[in-house]
Amino acid sequence: MPNFLIGLLNEYRDLMSRSNSYKTLNRAMGKALHKYDMIHDGDRILVGVSGGKDSLTLAWMLKERQTRIPIRYELFPVFIDPGFEDGFDKSLQRYCKDLGLSLRVEFTDYGIVGHGPENRENPCFLCSRLRRKRLFEVAAELGCRKIALGHNKDDIIETLFVNMCFAGEISTMMPSQSFFQNKYTIIRPLAFADEDVIRRFAREQAFPDFVNPCPSAGNSKRQEIKTLLHRLYRGNRKIKGNIFRSMSHVNADYLLK
Repeated sequence: MPNFLIGLLNEYRDLMSRSNSYKTLNRAMGKALHKYDMIHDGDRILVGVSGGKDSLTLAWMLKERQTRIPIRYELFPVFIDPGFEDGFDKSLQRYCKDLGLSLRVEFTDYGIVGHGPENRENPCFLCSRLRRKRLFEVAAELGCRKIALGHNKDDIIETLFVNMCFAGEISTMMPSQSFFQNKYTIIRPLAFADEDVIRRFAREQAFPDFVNPCPSAGNSKRQEIKTLLHRLYRGNRKIKGNIFRSMSHVNADYLLK
């Protein structure tokens, strides 16, 4: 086959791949938004942006969705800087500006505190709790009653196993969950989206690669669970879907009392 035809064929395949990944992601997000009634007309939504592929995808999808649906809502992206050296807050602000979003950066020392000598066993838990608390505080300042986070289907499954293995309870993150007598609601529009689809979409959109300076990045209890689950998934493609569905099909009669 001539080289120019090979080039055209590759471009066509890339185009179809981009189209399919967007359609798959948009369909999954629409399903979650509809099932859990996540967004209403007039909502002011704080969007937690970490610089990772999930939060960047969430911000992109919510911004793109504004242009084509009749529901009107406002987006307020917020980045909680954990305080490590070699941060990327300026680059992240520039990228959000290119999306048409004004990123608010909250400078903290939560990562440093989480990795302090008195908290070596589980630095991620403390840092995450402090960052979540600050998000609620910023939401109050901005008048936002919704907080959108970029957790996906894989995150929800991994949280189930993290809580079973390290907290001794069966629980996970909810796609939509109210706090403080329904004053605030955390929504996870990507709850039905697979991580590999998000990864492919982020690559196609050429999202910046913000390097996480956290010393626990890639070496956490969650990463241990992720590695374990990937081994299971390789053995049987149905396992991931079965685990996800099992969380809404609980037979309490066959659990220990």
